[in-house]
Amino acid sequence: MTDPYLLLWLEAPLQSWGHDSKFGRRDSLDFPTKSGVFGLLCCALGAEGKQTERLARWADCDMQVQAYVLKDKRGQPLPRQPLLRDFHMVGSGYNDQDPWQNLLVPKTSDGKKAVGGGTKMTYRYYLQDMAFAVVLQGSKDELAMLEAALHSPAWDLYLGRKNCVPTEFIAQGIYEHEELAFNHAGHMAEAKNRCPVFSVLQGEHHGEVLTLNDVPVQFGDHKLYRDRRVTVMPVA
Repeated sequence: MTDPYLLLWLEAPLQSWGHDSKFGRRDSLDFPTKSGVFGLLCCALGAEGKQTERLARWADCDMQVQAYVLKDKRGQPLPRQPLLRDFHMVGSGYNDQDPWQNLLVPKTSDGKKAVGGGTKMTYRYYLQDMAFAVVLQGSKDELAMLEAALHSPAWDLYLGRKNCVPTEFIAQGIYEHEELAFNHAGHMAEAKNRCPVFSVLQGEHHGEVLTLNDVPVQFGDHKLYRDRRVTVMPVA
């Protein structure tokens, strides 16, 4: 008998699922990453630090995603919104002679002024008006623990970044098979005037195969990840 699946519904005006962000450019993948989902679950549990044992237990669990967009009046999928780009200047406009304002100016690791000044420019990208059904396989006891934590989280929950606030309860039940979980997600989508546009399966199937470096091995100050293969398939 196979393990059951927990259904997560991820919906918000903005979401961001970074997998290859570097320096001043914070990209977003088109769908939730394993690292993002596991981070969300750790927030719900109040689990801080490296979490190596927990992540090792979760690493190879099956995770499937279905993406939903809004429909027009004829019931046809509306075009997806383009990525939203947000420009940030971090540390700009502060008086470094003021002890309190000086704390907000970016500095080197040893506390000295950065070369060329402390202001840092970043470009941050967001998905707009998307919803995702994520089904995650695990033991019944662990999924029940995660479901309870998502209903009463230890820390605030966000869909990628702190300005990505969910607009629907995330935990949507535990199901014996992934088909039952996605059936429930389909009913939710219909009630929200949404339709599926693509799905993401773990492993290699008939579709666009991607290699993602999004399986967390270690969280904390020095994060570590390993690769996995996924297949993106359009919904017929």
